[in-house]
Amino acid sequence: MALFGRSKKNIEDLVNAEGGLENREIEGLTQGQIVRARFFRHRGAMISIVVLVAIILLVFSSVGGNIFGINYTGWWKWTITDMPDVTQCRAGIVGCPTLSVIPKFLGGAGMHLGQHPFGQDDIGHDYFALVMRGTQRSIIIMFVLGIVAGLVGTVVGAVAGYFKGITDNLLMRLVEFIIIIPVVIVGAVIGYHFGSLGVMVLALMLGLFSWPGLARLVRGEFLSLREREFVDAARVAGASNSRIIFKHILPNAVGVIIVAVTLLMSQAILLESALSFLGFGVVAPDVSLGLLISQYQDSFTTRPWLFWWPGLFIIVICLTVNFIGDGLRDAFDPRQRRRIGRKEREESRQAIASHSVGESK
Repeated sequence: MALFGRSKKNIEDLVNAEGGLENREIEGLTQGQIVRARFFRHRGAMISIVVLVAIILLVFSSVGGNIFGINYTGWWKWTITDMPDVTQCRAGIVGCPTLSVIPKFLGGAGMHLGQHPFGQDDIGHDYFALVMRGTQRSIIIMFVLGIVAGLVGTVVGAVAGYFKGITDNLLMRLVEFIIIIPVVIVGAVIGYHFGSLGVMVLALMLGLFSWPGLARLVRGEFLSLREREFVDAARVAGASNSRIIFKHILPNAVGVIIVAVTLLMSQAILLESALSFLGFGVVAPDVSLGLLISQYQDSFTTRPWLFWWPGLFIIVICLTVNFIGDGLRDAFDPRQRRRIGRKEREESRQAIASHSVGESK
């Protein structure tokens, strides 16, 4: 019977032909090469990597900072402590942004940065320098929290899933105890006690309480993988438990771990911003994006740019990290099929038509 003008056999031939296109592309490639090829085909992830790298280069090169005890200066002329004269832009409003992106032929002032592209705060601080420093702190927290939570969650989940029994029960009860406590409350307590000790200490402590979700995912993967034939073969060969965990099972679970850690890093930006907004995260005289929003929330109606710029960077960073995580998920998941383009689909139809004509003859 024809289905939408096509026979069932033709539809099956078309599906098989499209699957053959994908199989030919990965033929002879290792698993790592297949994952890399799938990831590079994800346009959203590729664009997000470029945007995220550009943001990191911008914020760490513009206003300088301290990396591993080494101080360096940036190319931007103002620092977060400089207080030039506050510019008057209109009646009762001071510190307007000097950034212009509209060309003169369109009726604008031309494309230029000006003295203070993001404007100034109440006492004259350059807001571009403040936003760059705040983004630095938020990015540091994002990466440190992701690394710490990833390591702890992977080890706990791997041990619980591999050994099972009483070890699994004890570790999972610990995980459930941490999970039932709202993350904002845990973060507020940590920020209250460790926020004044610096961004690295705050990120480290937040990471030590952000791993339970990852641990449960890793445990589930290990419970499944430990019953596979290659694990039995490793046991028969005399491999130790640690070698089986880290050399045989963990490489097969790395896809789930990478995707989960990527999404955890995106949540870290929002957690830090929320805690700093509530006054329990990064504290003055240091700066973070959440702290900037908290300090200038009353200026939203009169000077909204003091609220827009930190919010824009939070949104862009979260979106880019999420898109990268989405690309990694599609790359590591073998059930994800590549979308066949219109040109390749037409080639498949022509091949099927030619094959049908040949059979009829």
